[in-house]
Amino acid sequence: MGKIIYDQELKKTIVSLLELGKSVSELSTEYSVSLASINRWRKAFSKEKNGSSPKRDLESTLKIKALEKALKETTLERDILKKVVSIFSKSDR
Repeated sequence: MGKIIYDQELKKTIVSLLELGKSVSELSTEYSVSLASINRWRKAFSKEKNGSSPKRDLESTLKIKALEKALKETTLERDILKKVVSIFSKSDR
């Protein structure tokens, strides 16, 4: 069984009917669409309404990666300094 591709207009219609109070199971039966698809569309369209955009998501992902890299470098520097301190404190005895 192949993947069924639904047009954007149908997706928006179903999501708007959800917002008007119809249940997911009613819409699933009426339009012959899986429950998972309807829930996925609802989440996708709610993200669009909230202003979440792919550009913003990409920027967030890049910022997180940069911060993770900086944290890794800082942790490495800290570990090196700990080793140096232990080496010098042993030689002082």
